Amino acid sequence: MEVASSSSSPHSIRLCYVRRSGYKDSRSFSSSSLVPFCVYKGVHSAHSLYRRSILRSSSNFSSKCFFHHAKKEIPALQHRPSLKVGFNRPYCYDNLCSRNRFYRYTVVRSELADFGNSGAALPLPAHEVLAKVRGVCFYAVAAIAAIILFQLMLVAHPFVLLLDRYQRKAQHFIAKIWSTLTVAPFVRIEVQGLENLPPPDTPAVYVSNHQSFLDIYTLLTLGRSFKFISKTSIFLYPIIGWAMYLLGTIPLKRMDSRSQLKCFKRCMDLIKKGASVFFFPEGTRSRDGKLGDFKKGAFSVAAKTKVPVVPMTLIGTGKIMPAGQEGIVNSGSVKVVIHKPIEGSDAETLCNEAKNTIAKALNQG
Repeated sequence: MEVASSSSSPHSIRLCYVRRSGYKDSRSFSSSSLVPFCVYKGVHSAHSLYRRSILRSSSNFSSKCFFHHAKKEIPALQHRPSLKVGFNRPYCYDNLCSRNRFYRYTVVRSELADFGNSGAALPLPAHEVLAKVRGVCFYAVAAIAAIILFQLMLVAHPFVLLLDRYQRKAQHFIAKIWSTLTVAPFVRIEVQGLENLPPPDTPAVYVSNHQSFLDIYTLLTLGRSFKFISKTSIFLYPIIGWAMYLLGTIPLKRMDSRSQLKCFKRCMDLIKKGASVFFFPEGTRSRDGKLGDFKKGAFSVAAKTKVPVVPMTLIGTGKIMPAGQEGIVNSGSVKVVIHKPIEGSDAETLCNEAKNTIAKALNQG
């Protein structure tokens, strides 16, 4: 008798026992020694263990196996009416691999049987259901607010191009209203260090850690007219992508070196014109909440244009809307820590100092 490995997943199939029979005829296999669960089949050769399993599950999760020659129930299973088990014709392995054929029957049970009712669906925990409902409401509010406010952006855009082509404060003010209306009913935002922000007309390079899609909403509530850098595919999204274009968001193709060079030139041009830019130096969202390696592009722009780097730390966004699970919104609060500006002419020094500052705030929580 051999005990097989088991999986920790609640929906996985756990292998419980393995019985080998040296007989060539599968009908000589004794069913009385089986643990009362469903039967799987496999083949054992002289050198390798070949496992082949078939799970034939009905709509009510009752696992059944069928024997080719005799379709009768195992007596040991009579006390479990929800699980009817028989035998199926074994798979035969090539004669060249082994002189004797050993048929192996693997007894398995489904974790679904632990719920006591084989016909019951798996219930989701209450907090997961609530998080999904909050996510639906979050995006519903975001969509309704975006449709209404986007029309204001369209009306104001000709005047913005004439009077404030680079900073576009009016468009960012509308974006602040939109993000506040979207986030306020679901998330409480706490901001620390507002006194460290440079004056609105002072160009700077802003950098922050990146944990969630919620980071963009949170940063827009600050009302500063810095330009984000976004993938070109996002601009194709209705309303949201069009609004990003009106805000002056800088497009970037991540794997295209020409696009990266064009992006950096665009950033330096905006800074020289009095605007500010915002970078996520990690380049992508963190899946585990830990701070990743910083790329030096943002700091090279700051060093060449002689503008300060303003580090920011976002705490809590990854727990509320985890990366890769944008459809849920958990309850909680977000903290935005604005650090003192960093100045310098060496990109590597600026990068290390900014990373250490953000990492320290993350560790403190």
